Amino acid sequence: MAEDKGKRDSIGMSLRGCRTNNGFVQNEDILEKEPDPGSPPDSAVAILGPGKPALQIIRPYAGMPKEVLFQFSGQARYRVPREVLFWLTVASVLVLTAATIAIIAVSPKCLDWWQEGPMYQIYPRSFKDSDQDGNGDLRGIQEKLDYITTLNIKTIWITSFYKSSLKDFRHGVEDFREIDPIFGTMKDFENLVAAIHDKGLKLIIDFIPNHTSDKHAWFQLSRNRTGKYTDYYIWHDCMHENGTIVPPNNWLSVYGNSSWHFDEVRNQCYFHQFLREQPDLNFHNLDVQEEIKEIIQFWLTKGVDGFSFDAVKFLLEAEHLRDEAQVNKTQIPDTVTHYWELYHDFTTTQVGMHDVVRSFRRTMDQYSREPGRYRFMGTEAYGESIDGTMMYYGLPFIQEADFPFNNYLSKLNTLSGNSVFEVITSWMENMPEGKWPNWMIGGPDTARLTSRFGEEYVNIMNMLVFTLPGTPITYYGEEIGMRNILVTNLNESYDVNTLLSKSPMQWDNSSNAGFSEASLTWLPTNSDYHTVNVDVQKTQSRSALKLYQELSLLHANDLLLSRGWFCYLRNDSHSVVYTRELDGIDRVFLVVLNFGNSTTVNLKEMISSIPTRVRKRLSTNPTNKGSEVDTYAILLDKGEGLILEYNTKNLLHQQTAFRDRCFVSNQACYSSVLNILHSLC
Repeated sequence: MAEDKGKRDSIGMSLRGCRTNNGFVQNEDILEKEPDPGSPPDSAVAILGPGKPALQIIRPYAGMPKEVLFQFSGQARYRVPREVLFWLTVASVLVLTAATIAIIAVSPKCLDWWQEGPMYQIYPRSFKDSDQDGNGDLRGIQEKLDYITTLNIKTIWITSFYKSSLKDFRHGVEDFREIDPIFGTMKDFENLVAAIHDKGLKLIIDFIPNHTSDKHAWFQLSRNRTGKYTDYYIWHDCMHENGTIVPPNNWLSVYGNSSWHFDEVRNQCYFHQFLREQPDLNFHNLDVQEEIKEIIQFWLTKGVDGFSFDAVKFLLEAEHLRDEAQVNKTQIPDTVTHYWELYHDFTTTQVGMHDVVRSFRRTMDQYSREPGRYRFMGTEAYGESIDGTMMYYGLPFIQEADFPFNNYLSKLNTLSGNSVFEVITSWMENMPEGKWPNWMIGGPDTARLTSRFGEEYVNIMNMLVFTLPGTPITYYGEEIGMRNILVTNLNESYDVNTLLSKSPMQWDNSSNAGFSEASLTWLPTNSDYHTVNVDVQKTQSRSALKLYQELSLLHANDLLLSRGWFCYLRNDSHSVVYTRELDGIDRVFLVVLNFGNSTTVNLKEMISSIPTRVRKRLSTNPTNKGSEVDTYAILLDKGEGLILEYNTKNLLHQQTAFRDRCFVSNQACYSSVLNILHSLC
């Protein structure tokens, strides 16, 4: 009896627990009530008899214990919606993932910062003097960053500023890790880098790895045969005949005469491709290569965004030291003293040279892993054939330079439609697939454009480089049409052209053209600075500066110029005509440039589908801006250029007749519906 009573009490407690203990306190004010004998129990289980439980209708309630919740979860009205939502979620995730992958797969490679806009090359000693010593400096560059941004420049390129003597315009470096005091301090450089980056710009600098100054610590250690530095340079025994030094071979310096110089300390000759004060490093020595890589790393940690590597074709020389062949075999050997009188088969572009340059690229890649911090590499390949120049782009699966600097336009002696066309097509036809071109019309080692061809060609040449595919490169002062200064006397012997193109930047019509407040500047300013300067041209609607700003803005904002196809239509002794177009955009830029005397161009003969009248988008003659021209007869004056614009669905690069005359670097198509670029062309 007692046992049966205990079981009944236990069951009663259990039932009461099912009714009142819902897993949380609902309301402490509600008193527990005994079940009404006449009403069915609220519990989920009724005891019909010993061992015979039965399910009743279950009503959900808040705070159900999991045992009761599991009973609801299996019911169809709860299970089916749950499964539907689950599979919808899975499907949505899969669709979004697939869409993301598809967008990534069809998206063309984004343009990097060195492709997006023009580079601006600065010779720092001539740009702006901040301390009134007559020499431009790093703080002077920082003072003028606002001006540079008005040109829509993306990258500033500063030529050599390392501690060095004045020999060969500072290309004989005494210390690669020091700023020459004439330009400022390392703190000045760090401030300049920070200011450039704050403006959203990038900075690349010159680096000349081939040689050092004879005052460099490495050379002093090498001439004394100190440890590993003994073979840091190229030394060889010299013969003595009749009291004179006879060099090991007939190799010549770029500046003429033997490239060997006797050192009395070491009692041997050392090799120099340039001045005798610039001994060549021995890149066959792996320790030298490691030293150069450490210098690259030093400047990358300072925040530099890239390098222009100069004179890289001279990095290696043949170790056998055989004589180089004479151009004129009948010339008496002792009279061969000029560099151009020999074929330089043993002193330039030797086997292994590109491997050295690629090792520089690998070093820079270690600092390019952070998003948005890709480190640019350019190479100076002047004097190379077009095939030799293209080798600096690298091999299909081995990257080298992002591009070798293209100075072919700056080497032109005469301007004509044919000569300009030849330079353009030579580069585009030989450039490896997928690589990026660049164009420059001047630099510190060539005469300025205005002095070579005349001021009437300033605007048309700027229009040319901004409408060609690739990166335009501007040497300071070209945006206002600066010219060479007159001959001046210096204590050093230099190439006259390279000296005269380095005159101080012309900022305004004040003393020294606003370049310096010093009584004497390192070079005189040009006599035309009263009319050819930045301040004057800012206020002139028809100035070279105004057109330059319009061209750079158009280049930055229009996909036709930054990503479009280039198709050339015609060239002759006077003019060059080409289009810029992009799949998905029913609009075309047609560029007409006249380098000869006044001429008439019939565009209808070239493109039958072109409208009878098209609009001028930009002109070197600003009075014509926005007007229309008759495509049957366009009259162009000497040095006049036009960017015309018209709508069409018949893009030339899609037509068989023009296909072999069209080039594109990074192909892309535009979707006007999605407002994106894609590669499904």
